[in-house]
Amino acid sequence: MSTLDDIMNAFGVWIDAVARSARPLLDRFQPTRNVRVVEQDEGVLSIAITDGGEAEPAAPSFRFLAGSQECELPQEWLQRLRGSHVEIFLQPSRFLFRHLDLPKRASEFLDGIVRSQIDRLTPWTAGEALYKWTSPVAIAGDRIAMTIAATARAAVAPLIGAVADVGAAAIEVVTTTPGPDPVAITVYSHRDRANAQLGRIRQILIVIFAASAIAALGAMLTSGFLAPYYDDQAQQTQRQVAERRTKMRAGTVGPASSALELIERRKQTTPSSVIVLEALSALLPDHTYATELRIEGDKVQVIGITRDAPSLIQLLEQSPHFMHASFFAPTTRAPNDPAERFHIEAKIKPHFGPGP
Repeated sequence: MSTLDDIMNAFGVWIDAVARSARPLLDRFQPTRNVRVVEQDEGVLSIAITDGGEAEPAAPSFRFLAGSQECELPQEWLQRLRGSHVEIFLQPSRFLFRHLDLPKRASEFLDGIVRSQIDRLTPWTAGEALYKWTSPVAIAGDRIAMTIAATARAAVAPLIGAVADVGAAAIEVVTTTPGPDPVAITVYSHRDRANAQLGRIRQILIVIFAASAIAALGAMLTSGFLAPYYDDQAQQTQRQVAERRTKMRAGTVGPASSALELIERRKQTTPSSVIVLEALSALLPDHTYATELRIEGDKVQVIGITRDAPSLIQLLEQSPHFMHASFFAPTTRAPNDPAERFHIEAKIKPHFGPGP
């Protein structure tokens, strides 16, 4: 059972990795329009920038008061925000900023450190606040400094909820640090379409994998049932072809067979001793000579003396007249013999073309 769980977990991790890799490609074919909502003085929000192709007429502004429990967007905003990447830039006056000085080694644990310090640095708990910090900057004494921006979650939640209800693909709430050199801080980020796309891609991959597995199983079952049938048909066809060839070669179309046909058949099937002798004399090197030659049916045996017995096997195999050459007795060398005594056997192969 543990092995099955491990396999399922590994499969889930693989599916998620493929889905995350496929999402950028899907986003390339389905680009998202960016809409920037900027807060002016006294809580007035307006659409400042859109990049969706052609220029659009200006949308009306509306006032979002601090502490409002509800937020009703203008009708002209709905179409522009739906399916868009919405960046909401709020005034720094809505946020509380605190400077934090930490040891340099604390950079690896900033999330936990800041979360634990929210109660002390702000009037809210970590669950009640929206907060984020600037990138840490190295300072003297092997320490780092950064600025935390925080606000009450309830103060911004109606605006975020109204934009999310419209159907925005992604929502980011951004502010800037006060001072002559403001730094942008994203205190909230939510990508609804990205998560939905991951879910859809994951479902599609699972369906494709399941369909492939079913198709493979069907192919295996089909081949298991049909393969024996086709193998039997092929064997029957081969037997019929072999029978027809035998009848054509033997000339057994009728009961009568002439003596000329028998002679021709024997001529075609019986190896010629003269051709065998000529082929051997052309193949054997000068340092080799045969002392015995036997032809029995379609086999020839050669016994003789040579300086290099193994090379004779290769010479016979390369000849169009012989095949399956091998030693039928050990190669020996007597004290009185000038070289090795070999015993080679080969099968005679009919050959009617040019060759040694």
